[in-house]
Amino acid sequence: MTLHEQAEHIIQTAIRASLPDHAVYAALKDKNFGDGRIVLIAVGKGAWQMAKAACDLLGDRISHGVAVTKYNHVKGPLEGITCYEGGHPYPDDNSFAGTQAALDAVRDLKEEDTVLFLLSGGGSALFEQPLIDKEELTDITGQLLACGADIVEINMIRKRLSAVKGGRFAALCAPAKVYGIVLSDVLGDRLDTIASGPTCPDSSTCREAETIVEKYGLTMSEKAKACLKRETPKTLSNVENIVIGSVSMLCDAAAEECRRLGYETVILTDRLSCEAREAGVFLSNIAASHASAQKKRAFIAGGETTVHLTGKGKGGRNQELALAAAPGIAGYQNVAIFSVGSDGTDGVTDAAGGCVDGNTAGILRDKGIDIFSVLRENDSYHALAQCGGLIVTGATGTNVNDVAVVLIG
Repeated sequence: MTLHEQAEHIIQTAIRASLPDHAVYAALKDKNFGDGRIVLIAVGKGAWQMAKAACDLLGDRISHGVAVTKYNHVKGPLEGITCYEGGHPYPDDNSFAGTQAALDAVRDLKEEDTVLFLLSGGGSALFEQPLIDKEELTDITGQLLACGADIVEINMIRKRLSAVKGGRFAALCAPAKVYGIVLSDVLGDRLDTIASGPTCPDSSTCREAETIVEKYGLTMSEKAKACLKRETPKTLSNVENIVIGSVSMLCDAAAEECRRLGYETVILTDRLSCEAREAGVFLSNIAASHASAQKKRAFIAGGETTVHLTGKGKGGRNQELALAAAPGIAGYQNVAIFSVGSDGTDGVTDAAGGCVDGNTAGILRDKGIDIFSVLRENDSYHALAQCGGLIVTGATGTNVNDVAVVLIG
């Protein structure tokens, strides 16, 4: 296989290993739900896949349920489960409708009942009942995404503007028990940050939220500011949450396949958290340092980078990371660098990420495309499309952050 073909193979293998099916089954097979009803609520980019696994195992033990996921992520009907597709990264009317259906489904439950809550990344947009006007919520979300705030900061604001985030959904389920099965897309697997923690006590404070507003100069109404002063639940007695998948597992799966292909492999980190461009340059520096060695090497970094918007182009953090790496490996015929989102969607594009090699910079230069100008415009998608560098997987059914890999052949 060529380096590009090996990259595609590693991606597919690692994502398959990160699908939630087996992990959901393992979390449920010995669970005693008692004699009460089981109401299934699934939220996030992996909601359909997780709900299907639960339905296959529990069957008619599930009384009824609702799944809310991203557009084009529902792969078929699920008996007894009403599926909704909504907007991401911005909530829309379908997100609100799906959330309301979930709230209706857990209304009037009794103490012997259980809400089986299947949560994956993307839930912050998909599971939402805003406490402010939806137009302002979209505006604030846009400000947070554009300023380079990380996911913890973004969700600290969003949970205070919502009636279901920051533990509030679990409080609404009481007196019923909540059993949460979680796919983590947050570094360190912070339960109160994953999808803004609908079923987790919130460890952040009002003052921390106000500090984020000051830090990034966010513009918001007095109504929104008042929401920031309203404290979130700090204790929840009716909830049990378990994490069944994370970026560390994604990195391990990628590393295992790299080793199987003959690469001496190092996992650099599973907590990559910086500007996407900086990460790309860093990985290209590592590649250049080892490219002359007479051995196959692979270096893996998992996590979630950020993009500070300076232009109006099209792309995502993984595509920007890959493109930023291209100049640093120009001319090296034995090097490829790829970065991909495990959910199959990078930014608001149909690509999961990007892959570059020693020829990428030259190909783009011959086409009159300046990489640094493209990065200033945040237009990595169109540049990578010009050199065959887009990675397209479609919706994967999981969501456990991103993985970037340096391959030295």
